[in-house]
Amino acid sequence: MRFAASALLAAVCLIVALGCGSQDGSTPVACLEGAGAYEKALREAPGEVLLGGETPISDCLASNQSGGDLARVGEATVETATTLNAEARKADGGQPAVELGYLLGAAQRGAEDSEGIHADLVRRLTVAARFAPGKEPLSPQFLSAYREGFDAGRASG
Repeated sequence: MRFAASALLAAVCLIVALGCGSQDGSTPVACLEGAGAYEKALREAPGEVLLGGETPISDCLASNQSGGDLARVGEATVETATTLNAEARKADGGQPAVELGYLLGAAQRGAEDSEGIHADLVRRLTVAARFAPGKEPLSPQFLSAYREGFDAGRASG
């Protein structure tokens, strides 16, 4: 009886552990929820930004990330950066630029120790974040708000 209870408890703990982390041992599940999850979490920038209430964006760029997970994270973050860039240009900076900067700062933080597997993603995010139609320069207000978010994301994202 005691052995059966211990075995059952061990099985439940294993199931909970497997269900809560990542799908392949590297990418947290919250990172794979699409652009909406990133947009929702980034509303807290420059404060603490957590996907699903518990995962920093930098954790989404795991060092042993599978190609499929990298593609899903990349798609969600580039879509988010593109949306925020348009909103920030329309608002001449403001909160959307802070959120955009935070996303880029957190991505750079996460990519630091991944031996280059995220270099292309960071480049794509940078292009999406700094896009300006007609090669017009981004306004000082945009750049200031972006820098505020970037510094926060780099520090704690």
